[in-house]
Amino acid sequence: MIPMRTSELPLPLIARGKVRDVYAVGDDRVLLLTTDRISAFDVVMGETIPMKGAVLTQISAWWFGHLEGIVPHHMISAKADSIIDHVPALTPHRAAIAGRAMLCKRTTVFPIECVIRGYLSGSAWKEYTAHGTLAGEALPTGLRESEKLDPAIFSPATKAETGHDENIAVARMREIIGDEDTFTLESMTRAVYRLGETMARQQGLIIADTKFEFGRDADGRIILIDEVMTPDSSRFWALDGYEPGRAQPSFDKQPLRDHLDGERKAGRWNGDAPPPALPRAVIDATSARYLEAYKRLTGQDLPVG
Repeated sequence: MIPMRTSELPLPLIARGKVRDVYAVGDDRVLLLTTDRISAFDVVMGETIPMKGAVLTQISAWWFGHLEGIVPHHMISAKADSIIDHVPALTPHRAAIAGRAMLCKRTTVFPIECVIRGYLSGSAWKEYTAHGTLAGEALPTGLRESEKLDPAIFSPATKAETGHDENIAVARMREIIGDEDTFTLESMTRAVYRLGETMARQQGLIIADTKFEFGRDADGRIILIDEVMTPDSSRFWALDGYEPGRAQPSFDKQPLRDHLDGERKAGRWNGDAPPPALPRAVIDATSARYLEAYKRLTGQDLPVG
């Protein structure tokens, strides 16, 4: 599979995000094409990460398959030939969409990131050490970094077009979308996370935290959309190496973050675009980390096609 930075398909382009290109398929469907672009510290790198787009798409498809009967979702198909059956105009572009494209129902997206935290890490740990809170709400004293939170904490965030999402209290979420939809989104978030955390543990992985997006389809149903429990939207840890009281190694873009941290400390990068060029070793290590996450989670090598 040739690494892809930008796609060019014969469909109306809705948006190009940091990672995904979104195309309209009629009035009621969209094609999500996950490129091999990668961002860190809110800056998109100049290089691509081989196989990253296919890993994100196929992990999401794997989860959507297991979520049948748990929550409704937007996936129609993530298989190239099936997508082409639905959208014949893509026939000459099979190589471009194979493995990395997903045909989905179109929805009106809620302006909320539904974050759920099963362990105290990342931005939640930073806020807790500074203030003893999460999104301004008090947590028990004496918690350690990476400690399990029981029950998991639902921690919504507003979606930022640029920069970082902002953690908000559930009360603020109610003000934005209403009581009923807030209850539904939190309930669905918890249902998906329970399934994911249980299945991941069976494969020797911990999903420390993750975020979901939801939308309302043409029939008025609230459904799960976007990516699901991937290395980009979640924090994966190895169960056999888990030890609370410290940061945990993650199955994600950590080799990239480590390299960029080194560049900043050395004064070679100020944290803004354009980013520094990435050494081949960092690109290869990051690609390997994504592929390992897929295999550890599903028990199989990544299928492409």
